Amino acid sequence: MMAAEPPVIVFDAMCVLCSANAQFVLRHDKAGVFRLASMQGEAGQALYRRFGIDPADPDTMIVVRDGMALRDSDAVLAIWGGLGWPWRAATALGFVPKRLRDAVYRLVARNRYRLFGKRESCWLPSAEQRSRVLR
Repeated sequence: MMAAEPPVIVFDAMCVLCSANAQFVLRHDKAGVFRLASMQGEAGQALYRRFGIDPADPDTMIVVRDGMALRDSDAVLAIWGGLGWPWRAATALGFVPKRLRDAVYRLVARNRYRLFGKRESCWLPSAEQRSRVLR
């Protein structure tokens, strides 16, 4: 039996908040569960297109797991759940109704550059992290 592909987080490498989240995942994902792909790179753009998201104007980050894309707050919860303890405790927010979680997520996502800033260039992983970032 073949091993399942690791989940892939597709994020905005120009967004300060999104890049900080990617770095957080790489730092705290001790088991190496996740791979990352920026929406600016070929792999990230291909995944966005595969799931019907315009890579030039994305409205969400996604976590691709088992051939399916988790969006919005479900993607965030999947990341926290995959990081192990103590981060997994944040999945308790899954009890908040999805409609409310997603509304908050979308509000932040729509205003991410204004609230947190935009990088001059895409964030690049360190040499040790490169193997976990798809191009």
